[in-house]
Amino acid sequence: MKYNGLTYLIGEGFSNIFKNKKSTITSIITMVCMMFLFGLFFAIGVNVNYMLEQVQMKQGMNVFIWDETTEEQKIKLETEIKALNGVNTVVFKNKQEALEDMKSRFKNKQELMAGFEGENNIFPASFVVTLTDLNRLDEIQTEIERIGAKIATENRAEEVDLEIEESTIHDSIIKNITSSDNTIKTLITIVSGIRMAIGVIFIVLLFVSIMIISNTIRLTVHARRKEISIMKYVGATNSFIRWPFIVEGIIIGIIAAIITLLIIGLLYDVVIQNIEASKVLQKMSITLLSFSEIAKTISIVYALLGIGIGILGSAMSMKKYLEV
Repeated sequence: MKYNGLTYLIGEGFSNIFKNKKSTITSIITMVCMMFLFGLFFAIGVNVNYMLEQVQMKQGMNVFIWDETTEEQKIKLETEIKALNGVNTVVFKNKQEALEDMKSRFKNKQELMAGFEGENNIFPASFVVTLTDLNRLDEIQTEIERIGAKIATENRAEEVDLEIEESTIHDSIIKNITSSDNTIKTLITIVSGIRMAIGVIFIVLLFVSIMIISNTIRLTVHARRKEISIMKYVGATNSFIRWPFIVEGIIIGIIAAIITLLIIGLLYDVVIQNIEASKVLQKMSITLLSFSEIAKTISIVYALLGIGIGILGSAMSMKKYLEV
């Protein structure tokens, strides 16, 4: 396409916008509303994913071991757990740390913990294991149980040779494993539901926006139907006729995207700060994403939405008048 032809087509696209100010403004306002709703659910979605990532860094399982477990066995267990795919961190908590952790839970009733010091400490040592993917909790727990049994089996012959009391010989060096199964499953269900809802809302809003742009441009096309007929009569190609209207749709979409982005930018951080001030998130030590952290992503999404909706809406509205 030659430069003069391109200039003409772009100029015509801008001209169409100013010729139909009322329908253009109506279309922009409607698109802003639709894109604002999408932006709202997009923000909810990325923050829910971010929260889940933070929970995954903290949630996991406690792998309790028997008091008779040797240092060599502890090191071997820790090494093999760290090697499992899906494990994020493995932190050892000794018996004294387990006692201190329990004391912190009984802040105002320390007298209840007075009899568990020294040799009377009944709280077992453990490995605190966090995961990179909570969906793999059951699979990794099974693997850890297998590792514990394997290590116990490898050392059983040595224990017998040393005539260690039978009561201290266990089938596994792991006493038991605990995890917040219900909490984790609930979180996964909530996240899956939100993702599905956002997907459905996105499709609905996309469809509605395309219809709005299409109808707006169709009014312009209808008003210029005689002009289009004459252009076709003198030999103008469908592409030459179609492009000014496509440019019009793109411009409307970009304007709506910019306005929506400004509104989201002004409101987002204020809302997020109020949410983060809630006692629930503070207690869980969970933060949310700031607007600067999602600005690039949401700008790209809005730009693609605006341009894509503009092109599709224009193409649909022109189809009837360009049929041979």
